Amino acid sequence: MDDHELRKKAVAEMHLRRWPAIPVPCLIVQWVLMVDDAAATTELEAIEAHAAEIHPVENPSHRSGSLTATIRFSWEQHSEGSSLTLLVPGATAETFLTPDTDAELRAALEWARELPGKIVRSTRIWIAHNDADAKRLLERMELQSDELVSGRIDGAIRIWSDFRLREDGFGRLVVAANGADTGDLTRAVQRLQELGNYRNRALLGLPVARECWPKLDEAERRLRDLADRVANSDERDDVLLEALSDLSLDLAGITTAIGFRMDATKAYAQLVEARLLQLKAEPVPGFASLDDFTQRRFRPAMNTCTATTERVRELAVRAEQLSSLLRARIDTRIENQNAALLHSMERSIAMQVRLQQLVEGLSVVALSYYLLGLVRFFFEGIPPERLALSIDEIVGWLVIPVVLGVWLIMRLLKRRALASSRQ
Repeated sequence: MDDHELRKKAVAEMHLRRWPAIPVPCLIVQWVLMVDDAAATTELEAIEAHAAEIHPVENPSHRSGSLTATIRFSWEQHSEGSSLTLLVPGATAETFLTPDTDAELRAALEWARELPGKIVRSTRIWIAHNDADAKRLLERMELQSDELVSGRIDGAIRIWSDFRLREDGFGRLVVAANGADTGDLTRAVQRLQELGNYRNRALLGLPVARECWPKLDEAERRLRDLADRVANSDERDDVLLEALSDLSLDLAGITTAIGFRMDATKAYAQLVEARLLQLKAEPVPGFASLDDFTQRRFRPAMNTCTATTERVRELAVRAEQLSSLLRARIDTRIENQNAALLHSMERSIAMQVRLQQLVEGLSVVALSYYLLGLVRFFFEGIPPERLALSIDEIVGWLVIPVVLGVWLIMRLLKRRALASSRQ
């Protein structure tokens, strides 16, 4: 038996997105980036060149190791973009508040800022021993108290954040381990970050959806106008069909422009819902809960994106239905015109047949007349004493036989001509 060529990749995929174990205390800095295909190779080369140690991995989409003796890193490539996470074990609250005071961390941050890509989310996290250490730090942070989110994960771990950007471009998150198992703590913090990362990526579709609504309003106005014009039989069908084709092309362009972003938003929204279910964050009295914060702001945005996608689809369907109705009307008119044309052709053919029959009758008379004239010339060349009857009598007796003979010969020739034309 041989291994399937994709077996190792499939197994490696199940072990991706796993962070190194998080010690306590610890500072975590993470960036989520949008990186195009051209810059992805440059990003990976820069990481491999700067890293002091890289752990062996089987999947090319993941790298982890050490940047310095005290700073560890984890990098992962996603379907669109990448994420880079720095971990500084033993970091103090002072380092969390002012990371530039640590020369080694400052150098790592400056290097990371030079990497290619556009930041979708950047977060600084401090892992405290317990609630008391975390609260002492919170007193020094300028957090929005009315929007401060706090909750407990797995019973012991507690989190605080207002999920707002600071002047340095980072969000702040404080986590109290409270004696939680290292593995549980690592998984909880990673899921918490994935929740925020997927949330931000999903929300990238909201501005696209909002920009699309004025175009959809205009498309809907044009569709209503076209429906009224189609109902007006005085309008030219070719003009209406051209206008409908232009509208359908515009809707197709909108679908193409927003399709990928809306599909990605839908996929990320499903991941956000999954992470919320996995975290099961318990609310803390006096603070906004993680579920409430996410659902109150996130779900309406996703509903807007879903409504935009549905509206584009509905407008395209309505435009197609109106176009089908117009084509049906055009086809009906063409069929009526064809029926009238066929009726006119039938009358013309019937008249032609009657004229042809008249001409055939006249032709029989004319040919008979000329043939009888030849007969007269023939008998005039014979001496009268040799003829039993006069020439006029002979011609008179031959009129009927000659006419019948000419008529029969022409009928036979006509049949042969029709038979040969059918073949």
